[in-house]
Amino acid sequence: MENVMGLLRIKVKRGINLAIRDAVSSDPYIKLKTSVVKNNCNPEWNDELTLSISDPNIPIKLTVYDKDTFSGDDKMGDAEIDIKPYLASLRMGLQNLPTGCVVSRVQPTRQNCLADESSIVWENGKIIQYMCLRLNNVECGEVELQLDWIEVAGCKGVGTQDFEWREQSFRKRRPRE
Repeated sequence: MENVMGLLRIKVKRGINLAIRDAVSSDPYIKLKTSVVKNNCNPEWNDELTLSISDPNIPIKLTVYDKDTFSGDDKMGDAEIDIKPYLASLRMGLQNLPTGCVVSRVQPTRQNCLADESSIVWENGKIIQYMCLRLNNVECGEVELQLDWIEVAGCKGVGTQDFEWREQSFRKRRPRE
């Protein structure tokens, strides 16, 4: 556990307009171990996954598949989660903010998979990031997620890890329209 910074809880909320891979629909699931939702291109998963984080510079890869019974599962797209902006917000050491207070915003760029602006928000004593990822390598589809950090005793924590998030994540902000 000495190389682990902490745990990241990823709540996979839902899929939006996922690609059809069966006759008229799909049976989507995410390879990070979500449940299979039968015959639905707009699945509501609300599944939580917890990953240990050692290197924040390595993006988390998310792949959506269509579950097939008699053949191999069909790929329905993939996306990467860049956790550096979220960890940077955690490193601010904020406390006692009003619930719903936006700590930071991350704009969609060509370098990330965001479908829309992502908000990092103070919710009930914690910093949470809400995001909608556009799936790559497929004709359509998005996945809504929520990130939540879990500090673990004996781990490095977010304050001790040295990483370059400013230049990569916040160097160019798109103007509001």
